[in-house]
Formats: sequence, C-alpha cells, structure tokens
Amino acid sequence: MDLYIVRHAWAAERDDAEWPDDDLRPLTEEGRRRFSRVVEKLVSRGMSPQVIVASPLKRCVETAQLLAAGVDGKPEVVPLDQLRPGSDLDGLLRWTARRAQSHERIAWVGHAPDVGRLTAALIGLPDGLIHFAKGAAAYVRFDAHPTKGGGELRWLVTAKVLGC
Repeated sequence: MDLYIVRHAWAAERDDAEWPDDDLRPLTEEGRRRFSRVVEKLVSRGMSPQVIVASPLKRCVETAQLLAAGVDGKPEVVPLDQLRPGSDLDGLLRWTARRAQSHERIAWVGHAPDVGRLTAALIGLPDGLIHFAKGAAAYVRFDAHPTKGGGELRWLVTAKVLGC
C-alpha cells in the first residue's frame, strides 16, 4: 500500500480578530497557487492517491481539494477528526486499513508537527520527528496494510526542492 502524507499549504497568519475560530483559517491565494504547482510536479512524477483524508480544518481541506483537483480521477476528499492537531495515529491506521481493502494509494493531509510525528512512527521511529515544511509531501510504502513501524520512507519533498 502507498501512503502519501502532506502538510497543509500556506495559510493565512493566525489572527484572533480575523479568524476567531482557527479551524476556519484558509489558505492564502499565493499558498493555493504554489501548492497547485507542487501537485502538478508530484503527479507528473507518479503521485496518484485514490482517496484523500484530511483534517477537517479549512486549510487542510482546501489543500486536499487542490491535491484531488490535480490527480486523474479526482479522488474523494474525506474530512477526518483523527487528523486534527494532536492527530490520533491508531484511529488513522484503523481508518486507512479499512480503506486499503479497496484502495492501494491513500493520502493524509494534516498539520505540523503531527505529520512529522506520524511519518516517523510509521517508519519505526516512535519518538522521532521529521520536519515537514508547509506544502511538503512524503511517500511511505507498506508491504500490506499500514502499521506502526511497518513502512519504508521512499521520499520526502518540499516545494523548494521541486522548484515551486
């Protein structure tokens, strides 16, 4: 199974006056444009999730929608509370194992530092942290369904590395 892990793209700055509910803080226009270029480059290199699960916070859902728009077949975007800040890895693994029965390629879209901790745990570093810049993506490969420590990190890229 192929699992793509993505940190949300560039969002508006925290501002209690403008965004009293941080869950509603959106991507910036530049963040949307830049992440669309990231998606174009990743898809041209083979990234092709069949379903995308995202934190229900607006900036993650918008990032997931941009990813879906750039992938052939326009995969479903599913908001999932297990990807909220403070992510629930066990819940994510259960959800992903169920979806892996009908999908071989799944993407998670979440927040930092959670995406870095999730990725580290999946490749056998339970106390580790891998830095994800905004809009960065990783590919973790599993021989079967995803498990803690059962994955192999195949790549991790940033917008800057991709020239975006």
